[in-house]
Amino acid sequence: MERIGGETMVLYGDLLERLAAFEAVRSIASLPGEFTAKVIKDHIYHYFQTMLPGGRRQIYLGPDSEEIRRLIKARQGGGEEVRADERMLQRLAAQIMAGGVLPVQADMARIIVRLADSGVFRVGGVLVGTVAFKILGTHLGVPREGFSQTQDVDLASDDRIAIAVPDLKADVPAAIESLRMGFFPVPRLSLKEPSTSYAIRGKTLRVDLLTPARRGATAPVFIRRLNAAAAPLKYLDYLIEEPISAVMLAGSPCLVKIPQPARFAMHKLIVSQERDPTVAAKKKKDVQQANSLLAVLREDRPGDIRLAWDALAKRGSIWTKKVKAACKEAEIPMPVA
Repeated sequence: MERIGGETMVLYGDLLERLAAFEAVRSIASLPGEFTAKVIKDHIYHYFQTMLPGGRRQIYLGPDSEEIRRLIKARQGGGEEVRADERMLQRLAAQIMAGGVLPVQADMARIIVRLADSGVFRVGGVLVGTVAFKILGTHLGVPREGFSQTQDVDLASDDRIAIAVPDLKADVPAAIESLRMGFFPVPRLSLKEPSTSYAIRGKTLRVDLLTPARRGATAPVFIRRLNAAAAPLKYLDYLIEEPISAVMLAGSPCLVKIPQPARFAMHKLIVSQERDPTVAAKKKKDVQQANSLLAVLREDRPGDIRLAWDALAKRGSIWTKKVKAACKEAEIPMPVA
């Protein structure tokens, strides 16, 4: 099994740690405004208050911590320290790419950075799909260049998820529009239903919004915190529960939320059983991605597989039967003995 070099992974760990601290003020470095704090249920939360084209807005920074206070002090002392941090993060990303790790495609990276800037990952947004699989590969120290790359940016969110600060929101349509890349909302079959996808005419690049399906529902669900509608998808609640933080590697890297690798693998096996026979290539890719992730986890983090399996089993025998059926059909090892 090919592995990313140890020194490169040390750099990745450093970049992940620094991004986690820097993320709180990355999107406000060039904005005029002032800092403020709120006390909610005996906990202090920091905000940055500014004027945007749509009016006055408070941008959530995070709960009170030594690192947040340090970054606020640096920002109050002038923007040069923040810009120096940005340059340092870009240098770290360049060193990782020099170590042989390919970045996310430029157009997709630009979209993901803008979504991160808008706060979607702070309000429960999770990257899924092929781009998440690629990011997972780097996070686990295994290059993912042998799999076909789509140009879909799949963003999932659960409208029922609890967040620490109830009034925190993002605006996905506004973020996509601000890119000025020519995105338009893709009409659904029923014109009465809101769009859940954004595409560019003449290109394969698109952004799809997804949410867990409730009791077989098929109509789009409006996610208030994203100010956008999302298409319901079966089994998605398991995939995006308790996501992890990872680095989206690009010229300007950013912190994103992605599924736990073991849950990603289990979900791919389940989805493979839901595929129509006419999309055999997609079914094959589902199983390949699942099998490759499980192979890494068996060597490095076998406990993760057990935890993901236990969480799956709690959802009922239908879920585990689909995983078993997928493994038997593809002639690959079961996740757990």
